[in-house]
Amino acid sequence: MIFKLSFLYIYSMALFIKIYNDNPNPKEIKKVVDVLKKGGLVIYPTDTVYGLGCDITNTKALEKIARIKGVKLEKANFSFICNDLSHLSDYVKQIDTPTYKILKRALPGPYTFVLPGSNSLPKVFKKKKTVGIRVPDNNIARAIVAELGNPIISTSIYDEDDVLEYTTDPELIFEKWQNLIDVVVDGGYGDNHASTVIDLTDSAPVIIREGKGSLDIL
Repeated sequence: MIFKLSFLYIYSMALFIKIYNDNPNPKEIKKVVDVLKKGGLVIYPTDTVYGLGCDITNTKALEKIARIKGVKLEKANFSFICNDLSHLSDYVKQIDTPTYKILKRALPGPYTFVLPGSNSLPKVFKKKKTVGIRVPDNNIARAIVAELGNPIISTSIYDEDDVLEYTTDPELIFEKWQNLIDVVVDGGYGDNHASTVIDLTDSAPVIIREGKGSLDIL
């Protein structure tokens, strides 16, 4: 009986919220955003693998994610999940027309673009010269950001399995992560391929990692 009680206690530490990508329920999205606003950590679906994130303006939440990932916050390479390109001017230096055209062609989509960071980056990222920007082709992730009003941090959740690099089943993700985070959003099975990472800080695009996104956009 003691075991059952302790199990129930652990199970209740995190929320498991089902949201349908075709038509995200605003009430469920608000539940997730309320947790983010309080400094909570959320695992959510994207158009690639499931991501671990928090509000980019909450330093304590950012520090929690850095500890989980085993990195120093100021050295962490977290991407920003945006709901569209309107956030770019807040965090990225002015970009030229060819660069903007690439972004317009590719996004929303399974890409992370490395761009020159602006002086208005959140305090903990002030020393970073570049920032990774994601606008995933996933209605849930974009709805969360839109409701929050600013981007969320994105970092992949790896699996120690020798075969699967990423866990794709949200219920298994919940079992593994429920004691470390506050919400797992069940948006259906995730992908097992990471985003394509492209550096656009120089005159010519540089492929950092070839992933799910096609290179035909370049």
